[in-house]
Amino acid sequence: MSVEEPSPRTPPLTQPLSPPGGALRRLRSRAPLVQNITNFVAMNPAANILLAVGASPAMVHAREEAGEFAAIADALTINIGTLSPAWLEGMLVAAEAAVDHSKPWVLDPVAAGATTLRRQAASQLLELAPTLVRGNASEVLALGGAADNGSTAGRGVDAADPVAAAEYAAVSLAQRQGCVVAVTGEIDFITDGRRAAHVANGHALMPQVTALGCALTGVCGAFLAVTDDAFEATVAALAYYGLAGERAARGADGPGSFMLCFIDALAGLSADAVDKDARIAPATLPSAPAEGGADADLEVRAP
Repeated sequence: MSVEEPSPRTPPLTQPLSPPGGALRRLRSRAPLVQNITNFVAMNPAANILLAVGASPAMVHAREEAGEFAAIADALTINIGTLSPAWLEGMLVAAEAAVDHSKPWVLDPVAAGATTLRRQAASQLLELAPTLVRGNASEVLALGGAADNGSTAGRGVDAADPVAAAEYAAVSLAQRQGCVVAVTGEIDFITDGRRAAHVANGHALMPQVTALGCALTGVCGAFLAVTDDAFEATVAALAYYGLAGERAARGADGPGSFMLCFIDALAGLSADAVDKDARIAPATLPSAPAEGGADADLEVRAP
């Protein structure tokens, strides 16, 4: 795939986003059923995190039932972390069913540029119109074609590229696919190809705990299930998740205790607190790939 050139530079959002706490209130009142086809490492923490958020998780991946279940779920998430041909079959039929039944679905293209199998799987899944693509910078660059010419530095599931380096590719991908793309990292970048925002909530302990990124994909699915605007749903999900990480870090001694504190923080964080402490800022759509792409160049203020 090649990176398409985005439309000319677009100014930051002129219309304010809805307060992110509203999406959290709806989620907790509706308890959406979220089908997760995720990796072996993430299944247990992702299920516990979705329960803490207020959603109902289901881990259903077999080809024989994945599509049938996607038709009754409120949202579907697909994570290619522990990929196999059999699992890919289930992912494809589930995504097809989600689209056929107008259910939002999220693609988490774990290590999309690492192997031929992953590149092919990501390409097949992209053809099935995900509502949201959520990945780290290296994964989004790979989906945009950067992996084909060696311009992404991803190592397996880890990002070795800064978020800002993938913003241009994210906008191109969003415009080409007609979806939302979220590049997560120290400062998240979210775009639907017309609008863009940065979310600065989070804590340095979060990437030190396995599966927190994969679980975030499920949380995004839960927010999408209760919010018509996929861009706003994604911004709200990332702000809430990052803020819970900040709260959890206050009581954690390290990565192990952080996980326990994080689940408690997700359950205890109020919608009013999310509205008050979310650090969301409008972003300009980039007109060219970033040179160097350092996140340190971004200054994000509370709305």
